[in-house]
Amino acid sequence: VQLQASGGGLVQTGDSLRLSCAVSGRTFRLYTVGWFRQGPGKEREFVAASNWSGGNPVYADSVKGRFTVSKDNAKNTLYLQMSSLKPEDTAVYYCALDPGLPKGYALRQVSTYNYWGQGTQVTVSS
Repeated sequence: VQLQASGGGLVQTGDSLRLSCAVSGRTFRLYTVGWFRQGPGKEREFVAASNWSGGNPVYADSVKGRFTVSKDNAKNTLYLQMSSLKPEDTAVYYCALDPGLPKGYALRQVSTYNYWGQGTQVTVSS
């Protein structure tokens, strides 16, 4: 399985940005895609997750109401739409895939996900 994350960039506070995560290679009937981020000097943290169709989304409290996950089935690409961006959203963003349906605590753990994209930098200036 290959995950290709893209769409990062330099934006200003309050701007929007859409990240993409293209999934290719071996496919699974059911899987979960998670979004994580790692800010400067920080540990990688959970941002959002959804199932293979972009459904059943779960968000970290810090992004709830501002970030939305979706999927383009034709392109087998998942998206993380980010709005009302803040300087504290500055981080390298990663998408990751688990060939299962983790729930609760497991859904939010880095160790749950077997496959990772390369990351894309998002910088929000104040």
